[in-house]
Amino acid sequence: MTSHQSTQTMKPATAAKKLGVYLEATPAEFQEGVVSRTELNELQANPPEWLQELRKNGPHPRPVVAQRLGISIAGLARGGITDPLTTEQIEALRQELPEWLQKERATQAEVRKETVRIKERDAERAARRDQGA
Repeated sequence: MTSHQSTQTMKPATAAKKLGVYLEATPAEFQEGVVSRTELNELQANPPEWLQELRKNGPHPRPVVAQRLGISIAGLARGGITDPLTTEQIEALRQELPEWLQKERATQAEVRKETVRIKERDAERAARRDQGA
């Protein structure tokens, strides 16, 4: 039996998500084609100018906007941000620091703190369990 390896491909939307860019802002040939795993790896290793520009200036997809603002994607929606934002718009929000953004950042900080607490609690329980065994 011989194994035949087929090329793994993905839709442009999936590739854009993995690259952290807004699909509608990518070149037409990227949006209309399929992307192989090899091509994706090459784009990540040696990003072309259009990809560098998108990553630097946007428009950025919601996960990237949320990360740059230090909040969750749900927090973006609660703040009324549903469209992609450019780096300039994100910076303006960071400077302006509206009340909703302050609240969402505080919420996100609490979530992170609780995640750490649970992780430590679980590690303690595991250590006690291991000692008792």
